[in-house]
Amino acid sequence: MSRSIAIVEDEPAIRENYAAVLRRQGYQVATYKNRPDAMLGFERALPDLAIIDIGLEDEIDGGFALCQSLRRLSSTLPIIFLTARDSDLDTVSGLRMGADDYLTKDISIPHMTARIAALFRRLEAIKQPSDASQKHVCGSLELDMARMQVRWKDQTVDLTVTELWMVYALARHAGHVKNRQQLMRDAQVVVDDSTITSHIKRIRKKFQQLDSTFDAIDTVYGMGYRWTQDQV
Repeated sequence: MSRSIAIVEDEPAIRENYAAVLRRQGYQVATYKNRPDAMLGFERALPDLAIIDIGLEDEIDGGFALCQSLRRLSSTLPIIFLTARDSDLDTVSGLRMGADDYLTKDISIPHMTARIAALFRRLEAIKQPSDASQKHVCGSLELDMARMQVRWKDQTVDLTVTELWMVYALARHAGHVKNRQQLMRDAQVVVDDSTITSHIKRIRKKFQQLDSTFDAIDTVYGMGYRWTQDQV
């Protein structure tokens, strides 16, 4: 069964161009021109992945609002922003709202489709892990990769696919520093340093919302990040 992708883009030519490319690659594609239409579609059936522009018709930040609504429907569905807006503020805002990736429209088609394929590979890796990697316990942290579930002190932490893999990459080698290149490799994501930083900040915030004393992710300046195992 082929994967389904939703494209939310208000420019008809751009929308249909991306849709045609993805259909040729075997994906089922649904297209929407604005946020209300997309939400109606998502409430009927969620796609396997969503590609969203930020500006949608008369809503300057409609894509941000749509991303937040979609995250409320699913904490794990892969979301990619594909937009002409390339400021650091927009990138950070998109990731904080729960997107897995942030691409600008000057990206090449092969690069874009590779990023989509990488997200799907991560989903498959989670659904069909080896027996040894299904579950991982590190102090108060419990990772169940088969169920895409993270728990901290017996409370569920809602992480995106990208965030889940970053936590896994850090926690399975607790005490060891992971630089940004290693995190990208282990999480199977290709992003710049500022995007990695934004993901780490968002991960910390989610854990701290459940436990204000959470401090298991150390920033080792000039080197990277380290998961420090707490004492249960």
